[in-house]
Amino acid sequence: MTSGAGQCVDHEGRRLASWGVATVPMKDEAESGDTCLLQSSSDGLLIAAIDGAGHGAEAAVAARTAEAILAAHAHESPISLVLRCHDGLRASRGVVMTLALCHLRDRTLTWVGVGNVEAVLFRAGTGERSPSERIILRAGVVGYQLPPLRAEVLPLRPLDTLIMATDGVEELFADKVELTGEPQEIANRILAAHRKDTDDALVVVVRYLGPADHDRS
Repeated sequence: MTSGAGQCVDHEGRRLASWGVATVPMKDEAESGDTCLLQSSSDGLLIAAIDGAGHGAEAAVAARTAEAILAAHAHESPISLVLRCHDGLRASRGVVMTLALCHLRDRTLTWVGVGNVEAVLFRAGTGERSPSERIILRAGVVGYQLPPLRAEVLPLRPLDTLIMATDGVEELFADKVELTGEPQEIANRILAAHRKDTDDALVVVVRYLGPADHDRS
């Protein structure tokens, strides 16, 4: 299993969001076709979970190509980014992907998904272990067949937690997630409990900190 944690800070060094990533390739594969991008921009934090079609080296190439396109244009809107990836992946296997832009100044989350990369948002303080919001995914493959795209905008509150997972993770992972601990701990727990042996798997967990975190500094 590969993991990695990070954070987004403002110009005064105050934490605005923190994240954790856990990923593992399919059994007997040397590399994973699942990858992710977490990149700060002038608008906030771009979060992408990408699953190259199939598995193995060709899937990894497609996923990395999408990641590079997103990184080069991270300042654009999620729909614009999907369209760029679609144009840039026509000669590849293609990918399925979910993008979310966390607007740290206006406290909103804009997300869009093509394929079957799940995304759920858990609201802080609700006392529930089931997701408060779940993305509406649209069938298709970026680079091959793109559906009509529609982004959804949600308000963000301090300590809301966003989780994305590729289809190498069992769908029931979101039913009763344990949200205690840092995002990296949550990602590791989900992958350990719900990964499949039949595909690459990736989990991304992002916690919006917002003003509540600033008040503690």
